[in-house]
Amino acid sequence: FRRIATFPIHENLDLENGDQSEDETVAEIVTASEDGQILIYTDSEKERLGFINISAPSTPVADGFIELDGEPTSVTVTGDYALVGINTSESFVAPSGALVVVDIPGRTVVQTLDMGGQPDSTAVSSDGRFAAVVIENERDEDIEVNGVEGGLPQLPAGFLNIIDTVGEPDTWQVRKADLSGLSALAPSDPEPEFVDIGRHNHAVVTLQENNHIVIVNLRSGAVVQDFPAGTVSLNDIDIEKDKLIDPSGSLDDVPREPDAVTWMRQGLFATANEGDLKGGSRGFSVFTPGGDVVFDSANTFEHLAIRHGHYPEKRAGKKGTEPEGIEYGKFGKTPYLFVGSERGNFVSVYNAQEADNPALKQVLPAGVGPEGLLALPERDLFVVASEKDDAEAGFRSTISIYELQDDAPTYPGIKSSEQDLIPWGALSGLSTDKDSSDILYAVHDSFYEKSRFYTVDISDSPAVIFDETVLMKDGDSVNYDLEGIAQAADGSFWLASEGKPADELKNILVHVDASGNVLAEYLLPEAVQAKAKKHGFEGVTASSDGATVYVAFQREWDGDPDNHVRIGVFDIASEGWTFFYYPIETASTGWVGLSEITALENGDLAVIERDNQQGPAAAIKRIYTFDPSSVVPKTEGEIFDVVSKTLANDLLDELNATKGWTPDKVEGLAVIGNEAYVVTDNDGLDDAVGETLFFSTPLLED
Repeated sequence: FRRIATFPIHENLDLENGDQSEDETVAEIVTASEDGQILIYTDSEKERLGFINISAPSTPVADGFIELDGEPTSVTVTGDYALVGINTSESFVAPSGALVVVDIPGRTVVQTLDMGGQPDSTAVSSDGRFAAVVIENERDEDIEVNGVEGGLPQLPAGFLNIIDTVGEPDTWQVRKADLSGLSALAPSDPEPEFVDIGRHNHAVVTLQENNHIVIVNLRSGAVVQDFPAGTVSLNDIDIEKDKLIDPSGSLDDVPREPDAVTWMRQGLFATANEGDLKGGSRGFSVFTPGGDVVFDSANTFEHLAIRHGHYPEKRAGKKGTEPEGIEYGKFGKTPYLFVGSERGNFVSVYNAQEADNPALKQVLPAGVGPEGLLALPERDLFVVASEKDDAEAGFRSTISIYELQDDAPTYPGIKSSEQDLIPWGALSGLSTDKDSSDILYAVHDSFYEKSRFYTVDISDSPAVIFDETVLMKDGDSVNYDLEGIAQAADGSFWLASEGKPADELKNILVHVDASGNVLAEYLLPEAVQAKAKKHGFEGVTASSDGATVYVAFQREWDGDPDNHVRIGVFDIASEGWTFFYYPIETASTGWVGLSEITALENGDLAVIERDNQQGPAAAIKRIYTFDPSSVVPKTEGEIFDVVSKTLANDLLDELNATKGWTPDKVEGLAVIGNEAYVVTDNDGLDDAVGETLFFSTPLLED
């Protein structure tokens, strides 16, 4: 599968009639019209049902919305009708809701069915005879029950509604299937979460907080099978939020607490074991209808996130990657299983030819908080709705569209070794190797502690991180905010650590040996450091003669002219600092600064100049070159020369070619010959998409 389009949901706002472009608007659950030409999604923030035209799937078009009288929780389609679950509850103890039937061609509500409680998931049988609606009547997570915050039971109890959908909507009837008295934890409070309908019109329903699964015959409304979802013991995972990805922890007998569920072939079904009350086994499982577990992903889903730089370290102490969505679809002769990580912002794809032993096919990057997964095999498409939307933080809710193609996947561009589990993320700088054109070095920033550099093999695609070197100072690890790395001719490394005046942290030029031992730390002169702002050292490189180190400052400091940033010149022999100015572009929105510097073979220097905008707003992501010998660096207090720059590459085309959310932080640059290697910083998935782009592109010839 290859991503062919990303549609920002805010582009479906009605700006002419009161909506503002920065309004929070989301796509949570997504389905499609029966011909697969229109995507239909729930927008719980705006209380709307949205439509996107994908007749040309690589260029999705906003197709409007209809207003709803409540919060939509789910949507599914039968014939020309969209069935939308609506939550109208006034409180946890007085839940209410409806199933709204929308005529898709006419975009009108044609029927409203009282659900007698708060709806969550909906599903429709393949023969069109039945719809099933989970009535969750969700718990209040802020009250204490039996000594447990958010504990059970909390009445009224949830149940399953069955709708007989033969005929016109005004003739549809609702039947109630009781789910109480089945689970061991809180039999009086089932807390049903998700439903899917399989062959023979049997519905499988997850009772998430109760860690229980129920199968209901929709014809009779009878429960034909129920069983506990069971527990999983996990080894070699990260279980502590501590600014480190440390996969050395273990958890024993963790309840699966499945969220989404999907029927597969051979009468099996699969669950995404997100967890809610007490559990979350950080993976997915495949069950028989009798409750036997024939496959469990164990720790492999967590490891997948770690290897691809998608591990949400801030969630390590809770439920890790939180697999929430799961979908099944047969494309041609090949059945696929898709599992979405709500916190890791990715979807893993498995060949499910052997349903009891799914084989990993690939990892797909998504937006922030992927929730709704939709397979459209008849069009060779797969769709993901990512619900998190924060205009101020710079990312928006999106719908991503992927197409099954014969070509090899384009993602990831970089990952860590299959042999050794090397955690990584927040890559902020690159360096070439003095001996090999197949090796690069990378560093991470202060999102993670115990600073280190990584060794990367770029001889194949994707590039592979196969080694890591932890920095040591006085016999202990050290925490820097590394923003640049450069290997010296003797095999040692120069590192740039960015300061933060608000925390009294200074900008530091660090020299380490090949084993990561700190040899020396060099500070700026006090008169310079006194002018510091938070955007300091943002790249480092060394001259080929080994005499000089250059450091890029990201933005202007106090006293610097507008749109002029410093290049620091450190003389290794004298340990003295001089400076000259580099002219940056003017941003129409946000700011522009430098994020990397690297030496070229001809003695010129190359920098990355970028704005702080992402998505459609991203405008400046460029490589410029300049000749440092054309200026005379000056000491502090003198008037600095201004270097002249030459555009060497506009990176926007490369960044946009991924058809994803354009990143703001293009952070790493290394040049071998005329080929530039570029990496983006995924911010450790903290209010960020989490996708790391790594690619090569030629520099423009003079």
